[in-house]
Order: sequence, then structure tokens, then C-alpha cells
Amino acid sequence: MEKWLYIGLIIVAVYLVVSVLLYFFQDFFLFKPEKLPKDFQFHYDNQEIEEYNVETRDGAIINGLRFRATDPKGVVFYLKGNSKSIKGWGKFAVDFTRHGYDVIMVDYRGFGKSTGRRTQKAVKRDMQVIYNKIKDKVSEKYIILYGRSMGSGFAAKLASMNNPRMLILDAPYYSLSKVAKKFIPFMPLSLLIKFPMPTYKWLRYVNCPIHIIHGTDDRLIPYKTSVKLSKIKPELTKLYTVIGGGHKNLNNFESYHKMLTEIITTRPKKVNLEGSSINVNHSSKRVNAKA
Repeated sequence: MEKWLYIGLIIVAVYLVVSVLLYFFQDFFLFKPEKLPKDFQFHYDNQEIEEYNVETRDGAIINGLRFRATDPKGVVFYLKGNSKSIKGWGKFAVDFTRHGYDVIMVDYRGFGKSTGRRTQKAVKRDMQVIYNKIKDKVSEKYIILYGRSMGSGFAAKLASMNNPRMLILDAPYYSLSKVAKKFIPFMPLSLLIKFPMPTYKWLRYVNCPIHIIHGTDDRLIPYKTSVKLSKIKPELTKLYTVIGGGHKNLNNFESYHKMLTEIITTRPKKVNLEGSSINVNHSSKRVNAKA
């Protein structure tokens, strides 16, 4: 009996040690930042850019770029993924500037030239500060929120608290807790994870059109995640499927660019359902004709 008690105590001790390590070192697993020197000069071929720094109320600096379009139709606030910096992510701005939209990209705390202690609350607050500065110069009806992977949660949160023209989610997650649980199902993540990022909760309060783009071969965040998210506000949501698309390569598919073009250049039209089959019940019962 003492032997089994001893083994049990060892298992509990190991479990507690792993839990503590996970709590304190989860940032190393969730975020893969690229730090840039303060004097780094951004450059993109055939793109006009403007760099800016915004100081937050706790003294952090949020560094960002504005990609300028000629005679802009509006602004896309692009919230990037959890790796690198806007140095590399900036190459995707062309997908919007070519359609006549300015693009705002920022680095989260600890990424690129941005500073400050990174917490979920702090990053959400930072993104709202940037959104407010955009809103000061552009009416919300011209603002598009685009969230990519990690950024999809922050974009959903912003859309739930504001009134942008639309919300576009690229490879979004249901919640980061769900994603992490897939890899470490035996850990009490609801207690340990510092960035639960419950996208599904925030989407309930979004009142603008929601467009979700996801690849069928995404091995990090399964396609079924977006199917599930699309059911939260079905009257406002449209799901776009990139056949064969993975988590990081949607931009390599022509279908993705066709979908994006349709989303940002087409005005929604109200469908007249009068005379349609919307209320017709399909019955499998066979009705015998009278002789």
C-alpha cells in the first residue's frame, strides 16, 4: 500500500511541476516574436508606407505601419498572427492596397519595435487604442477588421465593441484554450492559460457582416472550427472554404484571392425570397396519384 501511495505522490508532484512550468513559460509556446532594433528601416517594393509609434497609458510603445493606397476607399486594420513581426507580415498589405484600401498593421507588445509587458488585457486595450485613432480620421463604415490566426481573436473582440464595416477572420480558432487542449489534453488549461482568447464568446456581440476564410487541410486549427464559429451568428456570417489550404499558405491559392476580392469589393444585396422554395418542405413520402 505504501508503494502505491509513494507512486501516487510522485505523479501528483510531477503534475504540479508541469502545471507551474506551463503557467510561467506558456508565452514561449504561444508567441514567436521577432524583435527589431529601434533604427530598423522598413521597406517594401511598390508600397508607400508611413511608420508611427503610439504610447499607451502604461508607458508601452506600439509600433505600426500604414500602407497607403491611391485615393483610398477605406482602411483595413490587419491583426497578424503570433510569429515574427510586421517586417515580414507587411508583404500581405498588397492584397488590400491593390483594391484601394489603406492598411494599418501593428506589432503586439514584445514584437518588432513594440515594447511593454504582454497580457491578454493589455493587448486588447492596445488594439482598441489603435482602432480609436483610425476612427478619429475615418468613419467606421469605412473600416474593415481583418484577423489572421492569433489576430482573429483580437479582431473579433474589437468588432464586438465597435461598429466596423465588416469583420474578416482568416483561419480563426474557437478559443486558444481549445487549441492548446488538443496538444495537452490532460492539463487544467482553464486555470492555467493566460490567453484563453474566447473568440466564440466575442462573436456573439458582433453586429457587422462576418466573413470567415479557412483551409480544409489546416492541421493547427481544423476547418471544422470555422464551421462551428459560423453557426454563432449565422444571419451575419458567410464561410469561405479554400480547398486544400493549410494554416500558413492560403495566400498561395487563387481561390483565396477571389474570395477576398469578392468580400471587400462587393456590396451586400438583400435577397428577395418571394416566390422561392424557402418554405417548401421536402418530403420523402410518396403520394400516389388517383386513378
